[in-house]
Amino acid sequence: MTLQEYDYARESPSKLAASCLLLALTMKNLGGWTPTLEYYSGYSAQDLHPLVKRLNFLLTYQPRDKLNAVRSKYSHRVFFEVAKATPMDMLKLEETLTSS
Repeated sequence: MTLQEYDYARESPSKLAASCLLLALTMKNLGGWTPTLEYYSGYSAQDLHPLVKRLNFLLTYQPRDKLNAVRSKYSHRVFFEVAKATPMDMLKLEETLTSS
C-alpha cells in the first residue's frame, strides 16, 4: 500500500520494512521488538513508533475504491488473508507501543 503513497517514498526501505514487521507483531499479539530484531535491523522500537502509527493510520483510513486487485490478491488464503486483517485501534496501539 505504501508504494502508491508519496509520503512514504522518503522513508528508507529498511525502516519501512522494520516498521511493518513491528506493526504486524503488535496486531497479532506476537510480542514486541526484541533485542535480536533491534540488532539485526539497526532500529530501536522507539525509532519505529512514529512510522508504525502512520502505517496503522494508512490501514485504518484506506480508500476502499483503490487497489482492488491488490486487496483481492492478498485476501486469498495463499497470502494468509492479510488484506482482511483489522487495523488496531489507534489508542490501543499507542498504549502497546509505549508499554514495551
